[in-house]
Amino acid sequence: MPAIQQAIDDMHPDFVVIDSVQTMNVPDMNSAIGSVSQIREVTSELMRIAKSQGITIFVVGHVTKEGSIAGPKMLEHMVDTVLYFEGDMHHTYRILRSVKNRFGSTNEIGIFEMRNDGLQEVANPSEIFLEERMQGATGSAVVVSMEGTRPILVEIQALITPTLFGNAKRTSSGIDRNKASLIMAVLEKRADVMLQNQDAYLKATGGVRLDEPAIDLAVAMAIVSSYRDVEIAATDAFVGEIGLTGEVRRVNRIEDRVKEAAKLGFKRIFVPRNNLHGWDVPTDIDVVGVTSVSEALQKVFGRRS
Repeated sequence: MPAIQQAIDDMHPDFVVIDSVQTMNVPDMNSAIGSVSQIREVTSELMRIAKSQGITIFVVGHVTKEGSIAGPKMLEHMVDTVLYFEGDMHHTYRILRSVKNRFGSTNEIGIFEMRNDGLQEVANPSEIFLEERMQGATGSAVVVSMEGTRPILVEIQALITPTLFGNAKRTSSGIDRNKASLIMAVLEKRADVMLQNQDAYLKATGGVRLDEPAIDLAVAMAIVSSYRDVEIAATDAFVGEIGLTGEVRRVNRIEDRVKEAAKLGFKRIFVPRNNLHGWDVPTDIDVVGVTSVSEALQKVFGRRS
């Protein structure tokens, strides 16, 4: 820490990056590097430097295999903002996600593309997430999800196949597996879609992670589309939370979601019926209100012969 303090005094930088805080230590302390006491003292000293000299300091911390910050949670409590830089080796896109911010809104995201000359901002992530969508494919539905204050359109894919073993398999990427299992249980009980002997594989394309309740309806539509092997119109989008009794419940920021779908050329969007009041419905997109998942299935796929 003394060497870092001296370097900051000599250079007067606009910002400082510490990579990583678990490798830093205060010489006067006898505890091991990376211990709770060392991280507490190092972080306190960095915060003092930042606030006294008006410098922005980025403190990089290790993460676990589950993606959460490793080590003591005390580090998250001390800093002003916690940012996660997400992505994987199989995608060129990176997501900068804010999960804590003392001076602004949380759960905002920034989407970037890794190119030869570095990271470049993706101005319209919805187009990126949908550009490789295959026409005529079954098991595909588009959801308008809110990431902070930004609506983005993401394709949800489902593959439903008969199980070859005693227990049906449930696998998901970018979607909580428990959420997928819950929606499948509701479809069985409330919509007579028998999935107990079917393996289910679900994915949110583009490497994005979706965890808000409004994606439920799109997940259900993708599952049924794959199960019945019937495609969903490429110009349809879905927004809605599904309850355990099969009802489609209202969601927030419905006007922003509908406008984003219309802007990208979607002709029809299914929303909770209780969301149809209190705002000006646009005329360039057909907004269809539904009260239950069975009603939504009937309107999208029609009655089964």
